[in-house]
Amino acid sequence: PVSIGMSMDIASIDTISEINMDYTATIFLRQRWTDERLCFDGNKSLSLDGRLVEMLWVPDTFIVDSKKSFLHDVTVENRLIRIYPNGTVLYAIRITTTVSCSMDLTKYPMDKQTCTLQLESCKT
Repeated sequence: PVSIGMSMDIASIDTISEINMDYTATIFLRQRWTDERLCFDGNKSLSLDGRLVEMLWVPDTFIVDSKKSFLHDVTVENRLIRIYPNGTVLYAIRITTTVSCSMDLTKYPMDKQTCTLQLESCKT
């Protein structure tokens, strides 16, 4: 098994729709793991072009209850890959996602809603 460290920052909550029972948010997702096959001599990290991600193993992380999502690509894909000499990989992406949120509006306008943003990974 590979241990994966993960952090997420919510850059913005763009819309909340009571009609569609969802919300749209932009997030920065960072994942870190170690792959001994990528070890190299040196004392500086390598920053790689985001297009090279297709050549590396990356975790199969997904957003639970996402209705639609997209990765930002202006002016280039908003992905960062940094590899450290010990084989540690830092992978960061910017995602905008619309996530389902079941809302109970029976006490409107005095209601209070809790919407979650959950990430998961498939195990094989």
